Amino acid sequence: MSDVFEENDFFIDPQRCIGCKACEAACSECSTHRGVPMIHLDTLDRYYTVKTGPTVCMHCDDPACASVCPADAIKRTEDGVVQSSLKPRCIGCSNCQIACPFGVPKIFRLQAQMLKCDMCYDRTSIGLKPMCTTVCPSETLFFGPKSVIEKLRKNKPNNEFTFGKQKITTKVYLMSDNSDAPVDMDVVDFMSSSHINEGDPWIV
Repeated sequence: MSDVFEENDFFIDPQRCIGCKACEAACSECSTHRGVPMIHLDTLDRYYTVKTGPTVCMHCDDPACASVCPADAIKRTEDGVVQSSLKPRCIGCSNCQIACPFGVPKIFRLQAQMLKCDMCYDRTSIGLKPMCTTVCPSETLFFGPKSVIEKLRKNKPNNEFTFGKQKITTKVYLMSDNSDAPVDMDVVDFMSSSHINEGDPWIV
């Protein structure tokens, strides 16, 4: 009896991130990136903790970045990968940067172009893993069958999110303790009540 083929997917588990930046170093080594990483680590709450989490493109099924591009420079492949802008078309207007709910696209002024994570399409399109997933020591970034990560982790993969009244589905999965779908990504819900106490240094 032959094994049933199962597609590989990309998973992010922020709880496992140790802030080593191996993903950034590996990403910058891609020949298409010319030494500039398309992944970066965010400090989740700089005032209270050193905890970090990786930010990569979530590859939305209906990408806002592409829908607001006046030059039609952002394309989505048939298998769901949202690519960086096409250089001959990109006008560096920053619409995509503003529209993305996950804060992923960046306008690189030197190239006058929007560049971002494309899930190492030159590798994944021929069956290889994205560079970042090959070096992550804690497997915060994981590329493989969904059934495998479900066996390895207690938290659950989710690719449905809400931002206010907007619902978004993505190609990339976020590992979450909350089994409810979609995951509520309203920034206000992530603000600790202690943040709004009088005396916090960033409150005006």
